[in-house]
Amino acid sequence: MTRRLFLDDSTLASTSATVIASGADGIVLDQTVFYARGGGQPGDSGSLHWDGGSVTITEAVKGEGEAILHVPTPDAVLPPVGTVVEAAIDWTRRHAHMRMHTAMHLLCSLIKGAAVTGGSVGAEKSRLDFDLPNPPPKEEIEAGLNALIAADYPVQIEWVDESVLDTDPSLVRTMSVQPPRGTGRLRLMRIGDGDRLIDLQPCGGTHVSRTGEIGPIRVLKIENKGKQNRRIIIVPA
Repeated sequence: MTRRLFLDDSTLASTSATVIASGADGIVLDQTVFYARGGGQPGDSGSLHWDGGSVTITEAVKGEGEAILHVPTPDAVLPPVGTVVEAAIDWTRRHAHMRMHTAMHLLCSLIKGAAVTGGSVGAEKSRLDFDLPNPPPKEEIEAGLNALIAADYPVQIEWVDESVLDTDPSLVRTMSVQPPRGTGRLRLMRIGDGDRLIDLQPCGGTHVSRTGEIGPIRVLKIENKGKQNRRIIIVPA
């Protein structure tokens, strides 16, 4: 099992860790700051450093069970099992993903009542697909997004009992990705507080701590992807 430090603190850029498995398909650590690809968000890239060596990590992906595989470059020298390493992510790339992922939650909050049919987080371009025959004009969506960003709402992670999904299934907006069950706990991402709740959804991804950290966003275009499926593409302004 790999302890996922990013689940409680997305701002951690590095950590010391111990190698518990090592092979060409991936290096497994006892704990990590590397987000593993999933839920539409790419896996982190970065590097591992240890006394006498280092290796570039091209991406983190999910392994068997609760393991995270840190995929090395081809033919890299690998750290032996038991080695203590410093695991460091490419923070610039990760922070771009955090900003865009949080912006996608704001976008979701603006398109009320429409299920999300797909999505993809990117540093330069992200998208959400909605079951929505008649979306609002892109100028209206863009203005709404930037107003929510400028309001600088707090973004918080909280853990609740997973039974909340049985009592309030409307928390899940996505048709393509369902939150994992079986651990007893559910990770929620909340934007806003008090009587100004902007968004509350299950999410395992990484996010900024306030919406103002996102920066201006532009709605690049809205595409038709079927009779009722509409794809909204956003980019940093």
